Amino acid sequence: MSSTFTHSSLHLNTHRIPSLSLSNPNVHPLSTQFSFRPLRFKGVSAKSNNKRFVCKVVKSSMAVEVEVFEKEQLAVSLAKYVAELSNKFTRERGAFTVCLSGGSLINYLQKLLEDPYIDSIEWAKWHVFWVDERVVPKTHDDSNYKLAFDGFLSKVPIPPGNVYAINDALSAEGAADDYETCVKHLVNSNVIASSSASGFPKFDLMLLGMGPDGHVASLFPGHPLVHENKKWVTSINDSPKPPPERITFTFPVINSSAYIALVVTGTGKADAVHSALRGSETSEKLPAALVSPEGELKWFLDKGAASKL
Repeated sequence: MSSTFTHSSLHLNTHRIPSLSLSNPNVHPLSTQFSFRPLRFKGVSAKSNNKRFVCKVVKSSMAVEVEVFEKEQLAVSLAKYVAELSNKFTRERGAFTVCLSGGSLINYLQKLLEDPYIDSIEWAKWHVFWVDERVVPKTHDDSNYKLAFDGFLSKVPIPPGNVYAINDALSAEGAADDYETCVKHLVNSNVIASSSASGFPKFDLMLLGMGPDGHVASLFPGHPLVHENKKWVTSINDSPKPPPERITFTFPVINSSAYIALVVTGTGKADAVHSALRGSETSEKLPAALVSPEGELKWFLDKGAASKL
């Protein structure tokens, strides 16, 4: 990737982003890493794959990193990231609560099925949820559950009782209410942590994708559900992307997370990545730009998705 940032202001969650510092001299052959610290950054060229550029963005207690990879290295880095968080939370809490999305994300998790992760991760302590789900039978090709089960969950020894799919026999509204009831029960039983700041569930890790329009979960640009701030889980019956009936975690739940990985690939999403990371403070923010967890946010981008930064 070749890009030069010169005295430009990068806007992340309404906070300006600063000058870039080459604070890490270590060589990382296949990624370019950006972290940011407010106010602006300038004067770096990411022409060479054998350089790793680091700067930091901090929003109150939230740290943000943006890292750009070759496609194969993105999967390698994501697997390492997830495995390290699994080890951290199973050691500290005795459980690891992970929220999955649909799309290509599951493909990028498949490195976890290989050494050294497949035999070292404490899979029995994983609890798996969906950030959003299409209200279709679990056997349907549109089901995020089916996508995750076929490509990942069926290949690891996570107890079936620790995999929390929606009740696909219910309406969208009923499935959302049922899923929220399930999450509340698990918060009350301390399987899922609770945010002391917001009172919403605090999942250990959310793995998010982003659509070409900048949507995350099933929270779409301009849709009223982007502003829902009371419900934990809500339904959508008019999704602009089929199928129309879905359930989704709301932004207060997403943003109460300890860690969020936003995994975005492909040149078709480059405009939305640019808008989310460098958009004007006065323009309407894309849903992806509203992702602002209590803990750490890391963007995993391939070169295509990062091509307009």
